[in-house]
Amino acid sequence: MSDLLKNIDARTKLAGTNKLEILLFTLGLDQRSGRRETFGINVFKVREVMRTPEITQAPDMPSSVEGMVSLRGVLVPVIDLAKYAGISTESKPEIMVVTEYNGHTQGFLVEAVDTILRLDWSVMRVPPDMLTMQMGGLVTAVTELDNGKLVMMLDVEKVLAETTQKSSTIDTAAVVCDSSISHKTVFFADDSVVARSQIEQTLDAMNVHHMHAINGKRAWEDLLKLAKSAEMQGKLVKDLLHLVLTDVEMPEMDGYMLTKQIKSDPRFAGIPVLMHSSLSGLSNQKLGQSVGVDGYVAKFEPHKLSESITNFLRRE
Repeated sequence: MSDLLKNIDARTKLAGTNKLEILLFTLGLDQRSGRRETFGINVFKVREVMRTPEITQAPDMPSSVEGMVSLRGVLVPVIDLAKYAGISTESKPEIMVVTEYNGHTQGFLVEAVDTILRLDWSVMRVPPDMLTMQMGGLVTAVTELDNGKLVMMLDVEKVLAETTQKSSTIDTAAVVCDSSISHKTVFFADDSVVARSQIEQTLDAMNVHHMHAINGKRAWEDLLKLAKSAEMQGKLVKDLLHLVLTDVEMPEMDGYMLTKQIKSDPRFAGIPVLMHSSLSGLSNQKLGQSVGVDGYVAKFEPHKLSESITNFLRRE
């Protein structure tokens, strides 16, 4: 199964092409619907894929957390994704996908892994409201493959936040505040409900004006409207907007492509782009730099985020 994750160097060249690679997996036959759904996760979040090892039970954990496993001397929590997603299945998960993001490592139990697909973010759509309600906001994007199979991208940040029993409410005491930037405006783009809420709380605590979009495509559309508005007022865009904060993984247009669009349009000259991502590896930071990102901050630490935002806004 390790063969699935080879050729990482080739994948690092996807930045700025609006493409991604996802690992497909299933969680089992849902006894209630009679369907076996296919899910996906960005390969950059996957460290390895293995047969489910022996799991040590641990007390006082959420019901979907099966326990802990030791991986090379490090204890890693193991989450049964079928249980978490509310999928009733009789099959026992035989595969563990070891993931690493937001500075955490965790194992996801799944029924089986299928293959890795290279797709364009433009074919990843915002999920319809009915699916969002049905899955409790767990799905951030959907796409239909050539064979008619529907693939759903999971909001793994939401999984991490809820299974680690961390509150989605930020500690406002950790937020850096500076009254000299209270008149500044930040535009942020993120497809995760949990992340958007945390960003909004941080900016509110900083007393900074803000606008947002749920993905890169909608962010770019809103930014183009802002550019037209600035032109009609006889102003520069940087007079109205002082920082763009963007996630990397987003349906329709990812953060790399959004940054590339902003940096290639002279109307947005002087507006810094700060990348805010759960993909916290050095390689991902270098990918951001290759498309013109001005700074990088890993999700989700209110102090570091507010500190980075403050440093950029002070320069304006």
